[in-house]
Amino acid sequence: MAGSTTLPGGLPMTHLFRRSLSLAILIGLVFSAPLGADQGKKITRLVVKPSPLEITGGNRQQQLQVTAITAGGEQQDVTHQASLVLQDAAVATITGTVIRGVADGSTNLKVSHAGQRVLIPISVIDFKTYPPLDFRNDIVPLFSKLGCNSGGCHGKQSGQNGFRLSVFGFDPQADFDALVKEARGRRVFPAASGRSLLVAKSTGLVAHGGGQRVTPGSLDEEILTKWIEQGMPWGTDTPRKLVGIEVTPSSRQLRPLSSQQFRVTALYSDDSRRDVTDAASYTTNSLSIAQVVPGGRAETGEVPGEAAITINYMGQITVSRLLVPRAGASRITRPGHYSTTHPIDELVWSRLKQLRITPSGPINDAVFLRRLFITTIGTLPTVDEVTTFLSDKNPDKRSHLVDQVLARSEYADYWAQRWSDILMANPETLGNRGAYELHRWLRHQMAINRPSNEWVHELLTATGNSGSHGPVNFYRGLRTPEQITRTVSQALLGIRMDCAQCHHHPFEIWGQEDFYGLAGYFTGLQRTAMGDSREFIFHAGHKPTSIPIKEIPVITRPPGGPDLPLDEQADPRSHLADWVTSGENPFFARLLANRIWKQLIGRALVEPEDDLRSTNPASNPPLLDYLANELVDNGFDTRALARTILLSGVFQTSSTANATNFDDTQNFSHYPVRRIQAEVLLDAISQVTMVPEEFPGHPSGTRAIELWDNKLPSYFLDIFGRSERKSPCECGSSGDPTMTQALHLLNAPEIEAKIQHKNGRIARIVNAGIKRDELISLLAYATVNRPPTAAEKKVAEKLFSQEAEELAAQDFLWTLLNSYDFLFIR
Repeated sequence: MAGSTTLPGGLPMTHLFRRSLSLAILIGLVFSAPLGADQGKKITRLVVKPSPLEITGGNRQQQLQVTAITAGGEQQDVTHQASLVLQDAAVATITGTVIRGVADGSTNLKVSHAGQRVLIPISVIDFKTYPPLDFRNDIVPLFSKLGCNSGGCHGKQSGQNGFRLSVFGFDPQADFDALVKEARGRRVFPAASGRSLLVAKSTGLVAHGGGQRVTPGSLDEEILTKWIEQGMPWGTDTPRKLVGIEVTPSSRQLRPLSSQQFRVTALYSDDSRRDVTDAASYTTNSLSIAQVVPGGRAETGEVPGEAAITINYMGQITVSRLLVPRAGASRITRPGHYSTTHPIDELVWSRLKQLRITPSGPINDAVFLRRLFITTIGTLPTVDEVTTFLSDKNPDKRSHLVDQVLARSEYADYWAQRWSDILMANPETLGNRGAYELHRWLRHQMAINRPSNEWVHELLTATGNSGSHGPVNFYRGLRTPEQITRTVSQALLGIRMDCAQCHHHPFEIWGQEDFYGLAGYFTGLQRTAMGDSREFIFHAGHKPTSIPIKEIPVITRPPGGPDLPLDEQADPRSHLADWVTSGENPFFARLLANRIWKQLIGRALVEPEDDLRSTNPASNPPLLDYLANELVDNGFDTRALARTILLSGVFQTSSTANATNFDDTQNFSHYPVRRIQAEVLLDAISQVTMVPEEFPGHPSGTRAIELWDNKLPSYFLDIFGRSERKSPCECGSSGDPTMTQALHLLNAPEIEAKIQHKNGRIARIVNAGIKRDELISLLAYATVNRPPTAAEKKVAEKLFSQEAEELAAQDFLWTLLNSYDFLFIR
């Protein structure tokens, strides 16, 4: 399958990876080089955009952008530091860094900074002609900029004080009617535009619950008043359409505590362009790295990393990526455990060089063993496994252990539970039998290591008796095409389409046409009751679908995908499943790779892991490309991809931070510490104490990671955040430590009973007459999977000197169970 996978834009995934790897290494070499002496930092020239500058019409303006270029090639934004002087103020005026026309004519703008000067020609054309305003292109964008149509204001379902706008302006016709026709048109007053409620409230002249949204005398007020004076036009029957936006720069390396002025240009169907920098909205995915202040100016913090700035104008989305390296020219060092032949290590190191971050050192064998077992199979190693591995002198023992662990039965148990959470195998919605059958089927797929594309294909096309055919239960808890669409898009494609069901997604390209286009594959799904709470689920053939209320027909097609063959007599899900699980699908392999990376490494390349929108880019795009490509080339063998990750130096990096990476949360320079998952922690306590947890209706010895029923009564699992299985989002399970959890571990009678159990580990080793030093070591090996530290030995010795041996051993074990090294993966 190598070379067959493609991503948006038509690039084969294998070729894209090779290109990304080469580019990442090249950029790393450039960005990791010291900026040099003062001579390299000297500014040698200025670049001003746009140049030349042309303003056409009385309601147009241009945002300036001034970039200083140093002798070393560094680009620095100096838009707000440069001196800006107009030669003829009768032609144009400048407010801050924005140029507006005053009268027809030509003039020049003199830009100077750090001894460099440049002259920019300015032309103002047809200033006296105020272009006819279009409600869709001029007024709706203004409502979006001012926040009037947001969900917290007039855009909410009930509106605000009797005035309702469509959220984010997705229905301009309804907004026009609400403004011009509702309430006898009292919101607009053509005879005195400035006294219209629309203008008076927005400028604060009349009390407004939302406060003053428009500055008196500004271009925003001018547009509103001119539109009213022109008779509140809807616009032409064939208006020019907004087809896209551009942002400058689309990417830039910035210093800490610096700034970058953006320029945003709207592109229209008639090939015209318009500066909309001030009208666009900006959001960042990392406030600690960079944020955007009004006017489209990004400001960086002191934390190194990359911030993705999402720019939105009238549903058109683009992204600018700002890279902020560690301040200073401190030397960074590649650790010896980063292999020069492992692509993962190469790609992570390339990014760290750009950011001037030295990764942490390697972990020892004990940490590797524990980290491997917990993240891969959700199980602690036994005492024998710990001692055998630590004493093994084979230099290849880690790779051998990885192969052994991936082949264990617990792998199927653990990953079946993870997928049961994602696919919501919940007895409350599927019934006990349905949830059991779906979980049992998932575990079988994991046990035989069936390729992910094959079992997902069977899941999507499932037909049959819910009491005997596991995958069909996926559709039991999803009763409408809309519910299925939201779950399939998020769980299997990494696309969150909830917003697109009602309006255009505010941070993505998806709209109602995309949502109901996907829903069309499920409109013919039918269910027949069979008794014993069973259903026979089948698809009766494709049925056309349309957007509700509007009753606009939509074409059934996958999001961002091609038109697929449809037959009203056949089940269209097979065509959808073919597309979803294809190596050419730009979403499926990337989502799977992202999920596996997060499970093993602790943080996804894209967070949240099931939100792969273009405005939420990966922290290391070439790495995600590589992982997805590996998955496809290996026939969607998830164990093979896990092995590749587990053998990387990145997985084997310490969680202990250093002076250059202590605040890095994006780039895997040190392993992120996280609390052990609820089910794994309960099993670990049972394994350490050698007293199994008893679950009603299940055989003695059943482990929590084997449970199909997430509703079995368990106070421990509840407070430690097991998944509720009410959403395909993995956020349904919580790994955040709480005070309730801490108190439970310290005081829970259930844990005390396990520690004191007559057949438990303490009773067994005390009765065996094991020497004290050996007893202390044995408890450490069983609990934290390493020899005891000097501090732990000291605590143990104190306990044994003050208490009877069995009681001291119990207290020492309880101490270990409450320790950082036991509760967290590190």
